Amino acid sequence: MADLLTENPGRTNSIQLLLAAPRGFCAGVERAIQIVERAIEKFGAPVYVRHEIVHNTSVVERLQRMGAIFVEDLAECPDDRPVIFSAHGVPRSVPAEASRRNLIHVDGTCPLVSKVHIEAERHFRLGREILLVGHEGHPEVIGTMGQLPEGSITLIETIADVATFKPRDPRNLAYVTQTTLSMDDVADIVAALRVRFPDIAAPHKEDVCYATTNRQEAVKAIAPESDLVLVVGSPASSNARHLVEMALKSGTRSAFLVEDVRAIDWSWFEDVHMVGLTSGASTPEDLVGGIVAAICSRFDTEVTEILTRREDVRFRLPRVLD
Repeated sequence: MADLLTENPGRTNSIQLLLAAPRGFCAGVERAIQIVERAIEKFGAPVYVRHEIVHNTSVVERLQRMGAIFVEDLAECPDDRPVIFSAHGVPRSVPAEASRRNLIHVDGTCPLVSKVHIEAERHFRLGREILLVGHEGHPEVIGTMGQLPEGSITLIETIADVATFKPRDPRNLAYVTQTTLSMDDVADIVAALRVRFPDIAAPHKEDVCYATTNRQEAVKAIAPESDLVLVVGSPASSNARHLVEMALKSGTRSAFLVEDVRAIDWSWFEDVHMVGLTSGASTPEDLVGGIVAAICSRFDTEVTEILTRREDVRFRLPRVLD
């Protein structure tokens, strides 16, 4: 899509549209969606999904039309139908209850979230007190904290939390992080942890996922040149919200999160000549395409894709779906 000039006869306002790349679906989201699709193919409709498989209304509605039923509790699932766990992960008690009920259950947890679970379990076995850098109430945080006995993990949301945290033993600590956080915010909190607790054990490899990092780097590349940045994604998507924050921190005059073209207020485009456009890791590309088309229909538009990194990560589906 690089350097594509779209002609709009009769349009007097001109817009340069910078498309961030990479954007949109990450490998974990693609895998989670494929799990639901494959389960419907194998077991027939309906299949049940505990929590939204990914945080995107368009994706959820499409899967509902195919035969997925989204619930928040296993109690809502009948005994004779499969249940799928969302990409965000679930507390250990959930698959245990599914096994007790002999439910066919498929784990859609992103492998990078599962990596955080494994790290937390390793620190717990070593007797360390664990800190989780994340946002209270996010399903990924609920799932990670639910991997271990209550009280084993303390949530750290801000640098202020670092200052007030009272460890049992400051020499026997470890931290893990939510995978969809702002990489800059994580860096600041981790720096504060290391200053206060120099012996704290860190992840073998950074927990903020490659896709979150790549999309934030791509926004940093387009935001300084843009008068306006649009991020396509759901308000429930942590990584999409952080893209808006990153755009504003990186120099754009204004930035907005929109679920689709219907959410755009065209008054935002007044006195705007350079627009940046990207999407969260759970946003399908057709929603981005719809916004590109709408902009091109209103303005003489030159579209340029700004590629900062190529992605080739793929995750295998669970064997139960073979």
